[in-house]
Amino acid sequence: QVQLVESGGGLVQPGGSLRLSCAASGSIFSISVMGWARQVPGKQRELVATITAGSTTNYADSVKGRFTISRDGAKNTLYLQMNSLKPEDTAVYYCNARNILPTYNSWGQGTQVTVSA
Repeated sequence: QVQLVESGGGLVQPGGSLRLSCAASGSIFSISVMGWARQVPGKQRELVATITAGSTTNYADSVKGRFTISRDGAKNTLYLQMNSLKPEDTAVYYCNARNILPTYNSWGQGTQVTVSA
């Protein structure tokens, strides 16, 4: 399975943008599904965006039209471009890789995103 390391979090004002990166230890080209999830204290982790090996993307309603997931196979890196950020987007964001064969479900350590004036 791959090891995942997120970066790019920080403090941003409402309406601003951030781009999160997730560096994988190996090739991400054929991973079944990769995605980004977020979690705030006391709540369940919420999947916000996914991309399949066939490049099909899916988004939670709360981020649709504002967030874009993408990947660079040459760099083994997954991205999450976040625009028009809102205070309710504040959370720890986690990178995820789920594969069918071999079967694994890997998570990164998370990166904090804070949206505040």
